[in-house]
Amino acid sequence: MTQPDVNIESEPRTSDGAGDIVVGVDGSEESFTALQWALREASLSGRAVNAVYAWTHSWDMGAQPDNPDAWEKASKAITEQLLDWVNEASAGIAFDPDNLKLTSVHASGTTGLLQIGANAQQIVVGRRSLGRVTRWFVGSLSSSLAESAKVPVTVVRIAGNEDKSVQDDIAHSLAPGMPIHHDDELAAAKGKRPVVVGVDGSETSRHALRFAIDFAALHHAPLQVMFCWQLKDLGVVKGYENAVAPISVGQAQAERMLDELLDSVQVSSANIPDDFQIESHAFHIPASKGLIAASRYARHLVVGSRGLSGLDAHFLGSVSKQIINFADCTVTVVH
Repeated sequence: MTQPDVNIESEPRTSDGAGDIVVGVDGSEESFTALQWALREASLSGRAVNAVYAWTHSWDMGAQPDNPDAWEKASKAITEQLLDWVNEASAGIAFDPDNLKLTSVHASGTTGLLQIGANAQQIVVGRRSLGRVTRWFVGSLSSSLAESAKVPVTVVRIAGNEDKSVQDDIAHSLAPGMPIHHDDELAAAKGKRPVVVGVDGSETSRHALRFAIDFAALHHAPLQVMFCWQLKDLGVVKGYENAVAPISVGQAQAERMLDELLDSVQVSSANIPDDFQIESHAFHIPASKGLIAASRYARHLVVGSRGLSGLDAHFLGSVSKQIINFADCTVTVVH
């Protein structure tokens, strides 16, 4: 475990102030949780929230309007419903209503969010555990929104009681008579949990690290930087050009790569609190396995969309897809 040095700039980055928090809303419990998360985030950052309702007539909209008056009536009804959802979700949140935008778009959820969120600070959607996402998405999130977005995508996890029930059934079946331990202490300590960012030395992971630093600073949370590595991720190891390097040598190489990454990232000091804590770790473990394990103890997990571990062809080819589907906390994927 190391306490890394990160380059802190005295002036804020010019790109940091642009964009709204765009959140998908469709009336489901998942999207309600995502909306609450977005409103809380905006209450801290001062950003605007754009609540987007993308709709088609394959749902519950009734017959498709066939004249301008009917279209205007349908649009008004959707806007009123959006406002009702926002009012309910914002209860107890110090959110400035002047920073609220309501958008309805006649499109699928994925298309609508990509269109409205093209220049967003981030796009936010909700999901249940094990990859069950909002009913907008006909396919998986990996093949639609998150794969195509050019901005960070935050997937807010909503824990389902069915998970704990199934886990209890498994425990009773495999170890009958043994006590079952739920994560009550972890849940109680949620506010103390760190933000975790997975890095691998790629340019995308630099973007992820910057996002994670800003997020952790905003929430006054400690930041843990993790490089989960395998030998194939390290490139050519000096002295072992024609041989397999020992794990100890690989660990040293991974730690050097991690230090170089941290040294190369510059962040603004404008919003970094004096007590900001950051630590870095290199672990010899597959990235998906290590980061999913870390998510059990994290308040938020940040990963890059592409890296050195086979993610070049498709955004959610393997590691990121598994993390979004199986992480125990909210995940942001940075492009």
